[in-house]
Order: sequence, then C-alpha cells, then structure tokens
Amino acid sequence: MNVAVIGSGTMGNGIAHVFAQHGFAVNLIDTSQAALERGLATITKNLDRQVAKGSLSGTDKTATLGRLALHTVLAEGVAQADLVVEAATENVELKLQIFRDLDRYAPAGAILASNTSSISITKIAAVTQRPAQVIGMHFMNPVPVMKLVEVIRGYATAADVTARVMDLARQLGKTPTEVNDYPGFVANRILMPMINEAIISLFEGVAGVEEIDTVMRLGMAHPMGPLQLADFIGLDVCLAILRVLHEGLGNPKYAPCPLLVNMVMAGKLGVKSGEGFYQYTAGSKELVVAERLQR
Repeated sequence: MNVAVIGSGTMGNGIAHVFAQHGFAVNLIDTSQAALERGLATITKNLDRQVAKGSLSGTDKTATLGRLALHTVLAEGVAQADLVVEAATENVELKLQIFRDLDRYAPAGAILASNTSSISITKIAAVTQRPAQVIGMHFMNPVPVMKLVEVIRGYATAADVTARVMDLARQLGKTPTEVNDYPGFVANRILMPMINEAIISLFEGVAGVEEIDTVMRLGMAHPMGPLQLADFIGLDVCLAILRVLHEGLGNPKYAPCPLLVNMVMAGKLGVKSGEGFYQYTAGSKELVVAERLQR
C-alpha cells in the first residue's frame, strides 16, 4: 500500500515515521524543500532515539528511511496513493482547499483522511466528489509514542472505509477508537474544557500555574498538568478548538477564557513560541512559570 502524508510538521512527520517504520511506502509532501528536510531530520532523530533505547535496530532504521520520499508537488506526491493523510495546519479553509485538490489528483479509489483535531469531517468530505471515502484519522502527539488513533466517521463515510482505516491503525501498532463526527470528537470535547477550566481558575485567582498543574498531576495522576499540556499542544490550537466547540455546540460552557484569548493575541503560544504558561529554553527541560503569570 502506498501512503501520502501532507504536511511535514510535528504531526505529519510523526505520521510518516510510523507508516514507514511499519513497512509502508510513504510520500511526505510539503510546500517547500526546507520544510521537508526539517521533517526528515526530526524523523531521523526520533529513529536514532529508538535505536539508542534498543526498540529498533540500525537495519530497521535504514529500511524505514528508505521507504520515505519527499515531494513539494501535491499532484506528484499523491498520484499513486492508496491512502492520503492530511496533517496540515488546523485551518478550515486550508484543509478544504487541500481536499478539493486531493479529489482532483488522488486516484479514484484512494481513501482521503484528515488528522484534524476538531474540524468536521462531514464538512471536509462535502467539498469532494467522494465523501464516502473521506474519514478522520486523528493521531495523538507524539505520534511514534502515543497509542491512540481517533477514527472519525463522517456523515457519508462508508462502513468498509472505516473498517479499513481501523485495520490500518492496528497495523501501525495503534489502538483505534471509532467516533462520530461532532465538534471536538471525543478527545478534545473532553480535554479542551478541562484545559479551559484550568485557565479560568488561573484567571480568577483560584491558584497559580504550578499549583493548578500539581493538583492535576498528583491528585488525578495526569502525566502533566493541564497548563503545561496546553503549552505543549499550542495555545493557538487550544483556542481554535474551543472556538469550534463553542460555535458548533452553541453552549457558553465552551467559551474560551479571556486570558487564553489575550495570550494568543500577544503571541504567547507555548513551547513553539518559547513562552506560554511556562517559559522554555532550547535544550532545557526545566519549567519556569512565565513572569507575567507569577503570583
């Protein structure tokens, strides 16, 4: 089976990594060669980490990299694809345009999947002439490590397409979970209100950043607190998902906290900008609460 992955960022290179590692020929597609080279460098670094841990042999690393091909032209990258996984930025109009193009260039029998974390699969499918072959394949970050794949069945997604994608996820060593196409699906419909409530608690002065995260880590056995997790996801991504929930469900409980809105407007996006609820220094794992958020 030939797989094409659109987008070589954090999610895209992780998805390409796991498919290639499990024996699939993968075309990784992005708009620039520089972006593709950065994605390939990340894949190589993560494979090296697996080799160092003993979970992958050097021979398997070489074979995995040999199954990857880089493309800057969408039409060429998807021409022979049996499955396309779109992992572009979480932007509705961008995704809709990508799927219009995929419908034009991908083989008629190809399954078109989106790694979207919140955007309606039904809406995406509606811009194609093959809505029965459009599905959500929502991987978790970091993709090579996390086991879950949320498989989102749109209004018109065919049962056999869902079954094939569920089976493909299992072939990757993942645990697929089928959900229906409603705002936020399952993962983010539950996760984002929790993150938002943690931000509201900070905003209202209930407790500080470290105190909120400590309660959730030690009291609820979460691997990281909700504010640190928000930084890891990206505060702009959290805000975008909350807006999808708020608009799609019409319930004020999903309204994003004003503090989150202000931080995104100020460019404080978390790990990727160097500051969110914590401050981040390249090469250091030490967390420092952002100066403005100190009590």
